[in-house]
Amino acid sequence: MDTDSRIPRVAALRFDGKVAFITGGAVGFGRAFGRALADEGASVAVADIDLDAARVTAEEFRGAGAKAMAVRCDVANDAEVRQSVDAVNEELGPVNVLINNAGKHLTRYNQPFSVLPPEDLRELFDVNVIGVVNCTVACRQAMRSAGGGVVLNIASIAGHVSTTPYGVSKLAVRGLTIAFASELAPDNVRVNAIAPGLMATENAMADLPQTMVNEFVNHRQLVHRLGLMDDIVRAMLYLCSDDASFVTGQTLDVSGGYPLFI
Repeated sequence: MDTDSRIPRVAALRFDGKVAFITGGAVGFGRAFGRALADEGASVAVADIDLDAARVTAEEFRGAGAKAMAVRCDVANDAEVRQSVDAVNEELGPVNVLINNAGKHLTRYNQPFSVLPPEDLRELFDVNVIGVVNCTVACRQAMRSAGGGVVLNIASIAGHVSTTPYGVSKLAVRGLTIAFASELAPDNVRVNAIAPGLMATENAMADLPQTMVNEFVNHRQLVHRLGLMDDIVRAMLYLCSDDASFVTGQTLDVSGGYPLFI
């Protein structure tokens, strides 16, 4: 008998040696993404416009044994984005995984275009759309030098069904996912997106009327429960890993089966 077969083997960490740059990384989905990637061996850059909150999250990751750093990053400011990415490349190494998570949301931006104040409209598109462009372009060279990488955008099912400014901004994210998948393919960079449905986040539950939540879950979705943070985190781990090495330019709906169309 091969005695080596009796020696327990530790499963390889999927992101060992990788460097992840996560925008909006201090709280919510960004924080959950960072924790999951750190648990799988990645070094994590917590990029957030709130530097104090980013430092708290990065310290949390370091306390759990991960390599992490905090950087202030206003994704709408291309110069600040480049500085943040340069700082991460210098301290942690070339960025391999970019998660464009920072975004404006909630019912404030679900008003008609003619109702939403112009300054709010500009801020929405500066963050949700131009922010994706700024961060992706800033990380491209590092990914190219490292032999490839992954970009994951956070879209929304509102990008399928909503005609409000928020929905249109997330429709643009789907378009950018396809555009950058094509543009970055020669650099061996895959680009995909996740479109979450109705999620049981603190902000969403505080913002939405309970009657609307109940109607959506029970009558529009095929899976009659609220989406959970883990549902999105598992999708992120798949799309950012080599398990999805043949997947690019796609937006994955994680939404309990809503909406369905051919």
